[in-house]
Amino acid sequence: MSDPFLGLTMLIFIVIVIMMGFPTAFTLMGLGMLFGFYAFYNPAEHWIDNRVFDLMVQRTYGAMTNDVLISIPLFVLMGYVMERGALVDKMFYSIQLCFRRVPASLAVATLIVCTFWGIASGLVGAVVVLMGVIAMNPMLRAGYDVKLAAGVITAGGTLGILIPPSVMIIVYAAVAGQSVVKLYAAAMLPGFFLALLYLVYILGWAMINPKIAPALPEEQTRVPVPDWMRSFEALYSRNMLAGLFSALFSPSRAMAIETPEGRLTYWKLIKNTCAALVPFLLTAFTLALVWWYVVIHPQASAEAEAPEGLEELGAPALDAGPAAVDGPTGSFYVTFGIIAAIAAVVLVRYYRNMTTDRLQVVKLLVSSVMPLGILTALVLAVILFGITTATESAAVGAAGAFLLAFQARTLNWKRTKEAVFLTAKTTAMVCWLFVGSALFSAVFAILGGQALVEEWVLALDLTPVQFMILSQAIIFVLGWPLEWTEIIIIFVPIFLPLLSHFDIDPILWGVLVFVNLQAAFLSPPVAMSAYYLKGVSPPQVTLSQIFAGMIPYMLIVILCMVIMYVWPGMALWLPYYLYD
Repeated sequence: MSDPFLGLTMLIFIVIVIMMGFPTAFTLMGLGMLFGFYAFYNPAEHWIDNRVFDLMVQRTYGAMTNDVLISIPLFVLMGYVMERGALVDKMFYSIQLCFRRVPASLAVATLIVCTFWGIASGLVGAVVVLMGVIAMNPMLRAGYDVKLAAGVITAGGTLGILIPPSVMIIVYAAVAGQSVVKLYAAAMLPGFFLALLYLVYILGWAMINPKIAPALPEEQTRVPVPDWMRSFEALYSRNMLAGLFSALFSPSRAMAIETPEGRLTYWKLIKNTCAALVPFLLTAFTLALVWWYVVIHPQASAEAEAPEGLEELGAPALDAGPAAVDGPTGSFYVTFGIIAAIAAVVLVRYYRNMTTDRLQVVKLLVSSVMPLGILTALVLAVILFGITTATESAAVGAAGAFLLAFQARTLNWKRTKEAVFLTAKTTAMVCWLFVGSALFSAVFAILGGQALVEEWVLALDLTPVQFMILSQAIIFVLGWPLEWTEIIIIFVPIFLPLLSHFDIDPILWGVLVFVNLQAAFLSPPVAMSAYYLKGVSPPQVTLSQIFAGMIPYMLIVILCMVIMYVWPGMALWLPYYLYD
């Protein structure tokens, strides 16, 4: 048997042994040491002088000194602190009330919370288990179809590994030698687009067949409005925004209203007015930020970097004049104006019907969603805008997670120890995977397996599109028996050297892999999301029902990949706009 075929034998063995249940990291190291000992074997030397031991030490040191991996424990700690801090219960309740008039409102709320919580934590298992505990029983009690309930939890829970900040993206960046920041920017739009496709599917299915998601009874959609707000409404106006502004200027009647804490205070009027203005303030801040970054910031940067003048020896100074700045195109101003006009119309319509129910829902959203939303947006913004590195932003996120949990008074010493222990466990697993992968890949290349794969692919005389389809199809099939860690660390490096031959952007190819690996959590028989959910579901929910509910979302993943093939700008536009 030739050496290249020994390399292919390594690949076959690794798949078989992992499917048998052996730990991936130590399986990689064991096979790497075994086949490496053969590759370096020299009868004239003592076995202990075999160079595979030197290779093991070098690869271990290389993994330990990889700067990209430093951010992993911090992002993982951020996720576990949020998960152990139990910050999601109130969020699910408030979002469900917000969408109470929408078809399949519980399923829609579950998808939104899964997406939001997945972004914040990046932990698939934790999100699926947590949402299974919180949302599965309410959906089943409301008469929802089991496949709909199971599918939305499993599919929504996997979005955390796609939408930044994601540990999977960091691992791919370390394997492929790419920028974590660019990969984060590239995965942003495809991640949210995939969540949008899931949402369209849920709403479409519920409207076509209302029996799968019956309307909730009145007691489950009733907003818990305090009595004092009803009294305030009767005294001032049915429109709470107008009533609050009126009360700020003439508070005497409002001060006579009794609340559970005593008489209504002027400070409470101010807080409720601020809560009512949150939708307007968020919209205005977002539009202003976009305008500043696209229009004002480039001009200010150009003026700061422009030379004041040029001067030659013996000659007067020359005025360089204003620096030429390539501003946004006319289409930006048109698009921005249309979006601003639509936002204004929506806000006017929203505030025209600002009832007590609507104000109470806004207050619930502000208290449950807004703190975590601000933290997540801050962590992503400082990365994408180049203010901090991924490691520094991960530290900010971890510190913010502790602050949120302490503020909510849900994180005690026991839960803190659990979060730190699970972080150490997950980080150790990733580091050992890198050590084993580095050794396995080196031995695989030494035996000629990498060269054999490259020769086989090049002999097929494929076009770049055909190679993209072939590589993604292989990864899709591997997603059935293997998890994303094995695929990223073992099989992705086999394709990476071929990307330059086909002139394929490794960032675009990587984002396609990220979307593709969503199917690894949604495709039987080793769909880990199904087993996570089964562990916390009622006994009457079978594994086959969970698998049946996941299949449509796996097809949606494929549809998303097809759209990305047709329009690669979905992944490449943002990183090239921000950094090139």
